[in-house]
Amino acid sequence: MSSLLDQVWTMLNRTLEVYRDSPRATDWLRRQAELLDGPLRIAVVGRRHSGKSTLINALVGEQVAPLAAEDTQAAAWYRAGATPRAVVYPGAVELPAARHGGRLELDLREWRERADRVVVDWPSRGLKGMTLIDTPAVAADAAPSTVDHGADAVLYLAQHLQSSDLRLLQAMHEHPIAMAHPVATLLVLSRADELGASQIDALFAAKQVARQHRKDMRTRALCQDVISVTGLLGYAGKSLQQHEFDALSTLANASRSTLDGYLLSADRFAGPEFPLPLPVESRRALLDRLGLFGLRLCTTLIRQGYDNLGTLSAQLVQRSGLTELRESIGRYFTDWAHVLKARSAVLALSVVLRNEPRPAAVGLAAELELLLAGAHELRELRLLATLQAGYPALPPDLSAEARQLIGGDGRTLAARLGLGDDPTTTGLRHAVIAALRRWRDHAENPILDLSARTAAGTVVRSCEDMLANLSATAGGRG
Repeated sequence: MSSLLDQVWTMLNRTLEVYRDSPRATDWLRRQAELLDGPLRIAVVGRRHSGKSTLINALVGEQVAPLAAEDTQAAAWYRAGATPRAVVYPGAVELPAARHGGRLELDLREWRERADRVVVDWPSRGLKGMTLIDTPAVAADAAPSTVDHGADAVLYLAQHLQSSDLRLLQAMHEHPIAMAHPVATLLVLSRADELGASQIDALFAAKQVARQHRKDMRTRALCQDVISVTGLLGYAGKSLQQHEFDALSTLANASRSTLDGYLLSADRFAGPEFPLPLPVESRRALLDRLGLFGLRLCTTLIRQGYDNLGTLSAQLVQRSGLTELRESIGRYFTDWAHVLKARSAVLALSVVLRNEPRPAAVGLAAELELLLAGAHELRELRLLATLQAGYPALPPDLSAEARQLIGGDGRTLAARLGLGDDPTTTGLRHAVIAALRRWRDHAENPILDLSARTAAGTVVRSCEDMLANLSATAGGRG
């Protein structure tokens, strides 16, 4: 069976043929074909001071953002590359880019007024399989098209979730296709330490807030998941140096009665009356690196036994929420990259068909509607998010198996069926037929409510697709 991505490629090529006499349409469609063949694009969106650049640095593991934010309001695209390289658009002009001490050095001053996009290639495992787009800060009344920059998926950052944030998320789904398939957004409660008033248990409190939002149907209708993250802490954990750990150890080894009063404000910590032998330049650098909350947390962790650079760094990453965010990006975005890229291409095709209608394209528009109506992979992704949130789409005893069968634990046949790494074709066939029979019964069970039977129907379709793929593979071998 052809995948959604294969079908979209066919539609894209046919649309290019129909619009071959329209330079504007063909340029647009060829651009979409290039993007469809590239890595998944994830836009990092938020208001000013929401922590976008800090989070990107944490995900990459090095200081690549902000990209000369004082010089340009252009979006910055960060993608994996063998060597540092930067290209400015429009014009596709390559600029000298250097990597010094894990930091990007790039001069954009002469492009201050002209640049609308800067594409940076950067050697980093953190960028494997995806491009991160650092978007300019958005206003509450921003147009949806200016928010996500045409990305395949969005990390929407909010310090405190407000009604204006929900309105902006809603606006991003105004396109009929996006509204029908809202499967490409993760909501990130950034600067999570501030949700708990920067107390030592602030990160736990922030996770509780994220869990509450995750169960709120207004929020769940607009995103796949809600995660609390402290980007500053995550980036520090990824890049903490030995001399910084040594300075933190000096703080931790002091008595609490001596130190705690100086960790109440930045002015006191960096002031001339600080009682420990730590230069003011080092103290200011630690404040920039960790903030007051991070300083309090680090000294507490060192006292609790995380007393070397490796263990402290690992604790900072774990407690920051960065690991959980990475898992959600994998679960909802990169594992489903071909589906999300196909969805973006469908949105782009609909733009051409709507803006330049012509008789020869009437059939294409109808086929596009049929393609979306049968886009089972998008329904799988939406059900996965519903089950992950704990919303009772299915009884608890069925939810775990449903999640596995629709690809929540991996998208290979073996992972979906819960089998070993190298199952036989016969074993796969027996497992999928048994699952198909069970879930057909669930889909027709009158004891279950309508939403549960609908969810079970989605699982049935997944099982049918697995069986069809097995049959196609066996036929090919024959």
